Amino acid sequence: MLRLMWTLPAAAVLLLATAIPASAHVTVHSDDAVPGGYGQIAFRVPTESDTAATTSIQVAFPADHRFASVAVRPHPGWTYQITKSTVDPPLVTDDGVKVTEAVSQIDWTATGPDTAVKPGEYDEFLIEAGPLPKADRLEFKAVQTYSDGTVVRWIDSAAPGAPEPEHPAPVLSITPAASAPAVVPAAEASAASPPWALGAATVAVLIAAGSVALAWRRTRRRAG
Repeated sequence: MLRLMWTLPAAAVLLLATAIPASAHVTVHSDDAVPGGYGQIAFRVPTESDTAATTSIQVAFPADHRFASVAVRPHPGWTYQITKSTVDPPLVTDDGVKVTEAVSQIDWTATGPDTAVKPGEYDEFLIEAGPLPKADRLEFKAVQTYSDGTVVRWIDSAAPGAPEPEHPAPVLSITPAASAPAVVPAAEASAASPPWALGAATVAVLIAAGSVALAWRRTRRRAG
């Protein structure tokens, strides 16, 4: 049994270690992205190279779904550059302001080797954007550059039902806002839990407490 207890965690760690390289590509995710709302979007960038560090990441926004508002969170040790392009028809913000130019690309660049994403590490680059489109997914294209000059283009679209391409483009899943849980009226709650059920539960608790006290007294008598 002891040998099994040690073997199972070791096998789990080995399985995780073998699975990491297969999914170590640039991804995008958000915990609060809902259609029509504003959300924080994170671009996760792991370094796959064993000898070189990631020095820059370039993210292109979907051409068919631009955001009226984009704010970049400052990243210590990195600079960023925003590229905008004309959108037609114009986008409209929540305040009714028409936006004729929207962000089409953001480039993050490490200021030096000390802040680059080293082998075996990953980093995240955050933005706040919206309003998000009424779609279930958004595809971003990313280009990752290493300190040795290697460039990896994460731009391949995955066809439905087909295996994942070698360099898949990051895809953001957008889920509809969760509906608020139903509130049960007090009268219905009382009907669901009749008084006799509460009384029976109280009696059961008292009996259990009495049994514990009696056992404790017997133990003390024997000890005396």
